[in-house]
Amino acid sequence: MAVGAAKAFLAMASITPVAAMASDAQHWEIATATANLGDGWRASAENITRFSQTRGFYELEQNLMLGHEIGDKGGPLGMVFYLGYTHDPQYAHGNFTIMEHRFRQQLSFDRLLTLGPVRISGRMRVEQRWREGITGTAWRLRPFIKATMPVVGKVMLVAAHESFIDANRNGFQRLGGEERMRNSLGFNMPLNRRVNLELGYLNQHGFVPGGKDTNDNAATLEIKASF
Repeated sequence: MAVGAAKAFLAMASITPVAAMASDAQHWEIATATANLGDGWRASAENITRFSQTRGFYELEQNLMLGHEIGDKGGPLGMVFYLGYTHDPQYAHGNFTIMEHRFRQQLSFDRLLTLGPVRISGRMRVEQRWREGITGTAWRLRPFIKATMPVVGKVMLVAAHESFIDANRNGFQRLGGEERMRNSLGFNMPLNRRVNLELGYLNQHGFVPGGKDTNDNAATLEIKASF
């Protein structure tokens, strides 16, 4: 059973091929802190710094979220509803270009499914996005699914998929439908009782109707703390 679950896990983790597509090498540094506030309340803060071979330092995404469990400890699926805000200044080689603000609503499923040693979680996120100096609100859906499986001791293999689906068009969100997707594979390991390190690879595939699709190949380093 474990072998079959492992095969299913690795199939889910397959990465989009990058041949014959415009590509960019990137490095993402992520720091996340989550706090249990009691009575079913949770708070989280996330900081993502992104570097690109073609654009240098290009983004500093900062997220704050407040959530509450749905039912007793989230029920059998571990459901938590969040509200949050994203402060997202963007750059080109370290030079500021534009400021984006986001309001987000999210329904998380911490215990979506268990298949042998593989644990699956997920979430549905809805975002409203604004950019300073550009009129209009961009609406976007971001379904996400993640699978984890122990490999050695407390080291976990982690695979994830996320789609970015544009629900409308405006001055800066012009595509409509699925704009891009992210597929990632990595290893998560504890540094101590409260802090974990996750190292991985992420492929971000951008859809370009009538043109050449894009691929960003990112090495990711994430520190996760829980309190």
